[in-house]
Amino acid sequence: MKELSYLNKYFVKYKYSFSLGILFTIIAQIFMLFTPKLISQSFKVIEQFSKDKTVSTTVIREELISNVLLIVATTIVAGILTFLMRQTLIVMSRHIEFDLKNEVFRQYENLSQNFYKQSRTGDLMNRISEDVSKVRMYVGPAVMYSINTIIRFAIVIIYMYNVSPRLTAYTLLPLPLLSYGIFKLSTEINKRSTIFQQYLSKVSSFSQEIFSGLRVIKAYSLEQQHSNNMVNLANESKSKSLNLAKVQSLFGPLMLALIGISNLVVIYFGGLMYIDGTIQSIGTIAEFILYVNMLTWPVASLGWVSSMVQEAEASQKRLNEFLKIQPEIQNNNPERSVIDGAISFNDVSFTYADTNITALKNISFTVQKGETLAILGKTGSGKSSILSLISRLYDVTDGSIKIDNNSIQSLNLNDLRNNIGIVPQDAFLFSDSIKNNIKFGKEDATDEEVMAAAKSAVVHNNIMGFNKKYDTVLGERGITLSGGQKQRVSIARAIIKNPPILLFDDCLSAVDTETEETILNNLFEICKDKTTIIVSHRVSSAKNANKIIILEDGKIIQQGTHNQLLNEEGYYASLYLKQLSEKELL
Repeated sequence: MKELSYLNKYFVKYKYSFSLGILFTIIAQIFMLFTPKLISQSFKVIEQFSKDKTVSTTVIREELISNVLLIVATTIVAGILTFLMRQTLIVMSRHIEFDLKNEVFRQYENLSQNFYKQSRTGDLMNRISEDVSKVRMYVGPAVMYSINTIIRFAIVIIYMYNVSPRLTAYTLLPLPLLSYGIFKLSTEINKRSTIFQQYLSKVSSFSQEIFSGLRVIKAYSLEQQHSNNMVNLANESKSKSLNLAKVQSLFGPLMLALIGISNLVVIYFGGLMYIDGTIQSIGTIAEFILYVNMLTWPVASLGWVSSMVQEAEASQKRLNEFLKIQPEIQNNNPERSVIDGAISFNDVSFTYADTNITALKNISFTVQKGETLAILGKTGSGKSSILSLISRLYDVTDGSIKIDNNSIQSLNLNDLRNNIGIVPQDAFLFSDSIKNNIKFGKEDATDEEVMAAAKSAVVHNNIMGFNKKYDTVLGERGITLSGGQKQRVSIARAIIKNPPILLFDDCLSAVDTETEETILNNLFEICKDKTTIIVSHRVSSAKNANKIIILEDGKIIQQGTHNQLLNEEGYYASLYLKQLSEKELL
């Protein structure tokens, strides 16, 4: 239960609903206990009539009818109160599920890039869906039935004791055996539930990867191989599920067997006590049998409840593992920050913690507001790392980054990112309409603004060619569009935001040179008063920039303007000549 103590804050939050549910439970149990007492009284009336024939049958009939009506009335009231108990406690559990899912999702948003490099998407999805659902079963049905069982046990045993302490002691003889059985089975369920949840995450992760890479699998004709892998993984998961089900299935028979033994104890010892005169009425035995049977469902539910608690414990442990992780990137300034756009790197070095690869080494440059910086270099030279540092997806290892002469770490993180428009190398689009994908950069954008952004990104004509135009719904990750179209929609999404800082990470690699030229001319017009950084492999994307830097192995090996770099031997001049000859050949 140690892991589940994390949820206590939610019980405190919904303390009024929780308390009201307990109150309904107590009152409902009291009304339910009228039935055994009234049945016992009815037996006593019948016994009295059999012993004393002078008693009027009319009086007997009226008392029996009165008892029957009272039983019906108290049962109806108990039923209504039980309904209110369920409405209160189960609805509370839904609110807790809602809050917990939001907390998990916020943590997903806050966690840094390194966490996602080490985690699988299927596992993360399983935690926010399956694991949270298991926890809800604990805070809802498990808590409700536990409260119901505890209160019913307490009240029923008090009533039984008041009727016959000795017979109560006989009736409770099987309870130590029951407690030991529950303890042993619960321990085993906890172990097997944890293993099953882990395999469930593996199945989810494997399925997600297959769905995402289905085109590649088909292209290489590997359907049968991956199908076999899925069957093997599913069989392993099924085996763990059956192992768990075998243990869970022992609870019901164990509980019912012990209740049956209690009934036999009541009949046997109650009969002996009636014979020797310790019990004056057969009605007392009938009353005890009803009390024992009233405990049947609560005791039988102990197995189900224990199973839910153990599964929830295993699931909450998995949730706690990452809910307690402190994001590496912290918002150090809760106050609002105003971003103008000037950027400076001062001897910046950066090493990826997960791979220990040093991506940048003593990088220094300055970009003023309204200027455009182009970054070129071979694959793996550190170009994208610079953009990641500017948007604070990572923090520098050494050196410092300043925005408007303020340390980047001293700025409000949300304001910093809200003032940056970034087009990543891998254009990611949501499974939504093209219009909403563009408006992702500015949710309140008008249709005219959306079209203007699309025209600047030279994708408007392509969109108008679709049947539903801007309302065309894209497939997962924008699969409906070509690579170049996805890149251009991503560009439109960034520029519609109209931020003071624009970052383009090799976002024209899938676009032909003619379209690239048009987009670049539009971008340089849009970016006149913005700080712009363009990462590219093409000289054509960099030639009009105010400054150009060339990276190699994380170091700046050349910097200057287009003309300056052409006039000196090095990477830039060689790349220019190579791409110029390729263009002529085309």
